[in-house]
Amino acid sequence: MITPYGTELFVERGLIAAAGTTIWVSQGYYRIESVEQDDAPTGEVQIMAKDRMLGIVEARLTAPVQFVDQSTVTNVMDQLIPEVYPDATIEYDFAAAATTFPGNHIAEEGRFEFIDDMVRAIGKIWYWDYRGILVVKSAPDSRQPVWSVNAGEGGVLVKMARERNREKAYNAVVVNGEQAGTDQPPVRAVVYDMAPSSPTYWHGRFGKKPMFYSSSFIHTNDQAVITAAEMLKRRLGLPYSVTFAAVANPALEPLDPIELRYSGTERTEHHVIDNLVMPLEAAGAMTATTRDLTVVGLASEVS
Repeated sequence: MITPYGTELFVERGLIAAAGTTIWVSQGYYRIESVEQDDAPTGEVQIMAKDRMLGIVEARLTAPVQFVDQSTVTNVMDQLIPEVYPDATIEYDFAAAATTFPGNHIAEEGRFEFIDDMVRAIGKIWYWDYRGILVVKSAPDSRQPVWSVNAGEGGVLVKMARERNREKAYNAVVVNGEQAGTDQPPVRAVVYDMAPSSPTYWHGRFGKKPMFYSSSFIHTNDQAVITAAEMLKRRLGLPYSVTFAAVANPALEPLDPIELRYSGTERTEHHVIDNLVMPLEAAGAMTATTRDLTVVGLASEVS
């Protein structure tokens, strides 16, 4: 049964509560990619498995698919996802069936790229969650920490390192929308980090470093502003990142906001998780890389 021919693993990690009961926390579904056994035929089996999104990436379209004027997000998802996962459940936090886009759109080869472009254009993120459901939603509210990583007695922090790096930081996002085949003029919006206290303040010492994004799915100035603002929020704060090891919390996910408190200080920092490695052995420590949550004051202009 453990073969790389489409077989999936369902992964859970347990927590033993103070009362001695075990709480199982789902980590999601993963398709087996490779199986190795160094000591055949009875030795330990090593399995490498990947998230369901890889199936969407690999399932490139063998012929173009056209979506006509006023197609909805639901139209796109209900056609392109079940072709790969017929029993998939898709969950939205907005009215996807009423969210339309003008003009004809053609998905050429990249199934994943076409959907990803559409999702970004409406200011959302999408991923397969711990239930095996494809979720299309807004990113978590970074102002509401869901967990505290603290050092010292009663804390969960094992080890922490930190780094400052400006490579992936931006302080403005320029979004352009082009409506091929329609009479609508192109739309454009620019959103800036305008918080004077922010380390990436547009008029500050960080300098001016805009990011550019274009999509044919963006057809109004309001939509362009929303898309630019959401993209900028996820790119502010990157100059200061922290890598830490802590007692495992299997309920955490990337993009979750957390609180960090160093050893020997009462100072608390707010961070957002970028990458997370969850051990499956009981004694293993969870490791994560975060970015500092910058206090954001955004300003926009449209043209």
